[in-house]
Amino acid sequence: MDFIYKRKINYYETDKMGVVHHSNYIRFLEEARCRWMEAHGLPLEDLEAAGYTIPSLEVYCKYKYHVTAGDVLLIEPIITEYNGVRMTVTYRVTEEKTGRTVIEAQTKHCFTNRELRPVNMKKHAPEIHAVFADAVTPLSSL
Repeated sequence: MDFIYKRKINYYETDKMGVVHHSNYIRFLEEARCRWMEAHGLPLEDLEAAGYTIPSLEVYCKYKYHVTAGDVLLIEPIITEYNGVRMTVTYRVTEEKTGRTVIEAQTKHCFTNRELRPVNMKKHAPEIHAVFADAVTPLSSL
């Protein structure tokens, strides 16, 4: 299932130069990843209620083109690596009108229990594991 998160830029997310402040892109990626999970039947709240969290381990973001208030981003989160314990999400982030790539981005995560100890979802939650495992698109395929 392809999933694209559409995000309109708010004025308050811009800086003195009128462009989106660089720190906001990390929030946009998180929003897109959470909406992807919801679209796949895995709301983050349900995972947490079941005792699992997915903390971020790394964030990579290369800024390519600026956007301003009123612009619309199309953010496509793609699971490019997943082994049951760790996951890498690569993002296609483009500006809707022009199709320009706005940022190149990737986040890395691990799955943990309530005590923040790593867990293997394949063993602990096979139904959740299956959703992530089925969604993997290797980076070499993009």
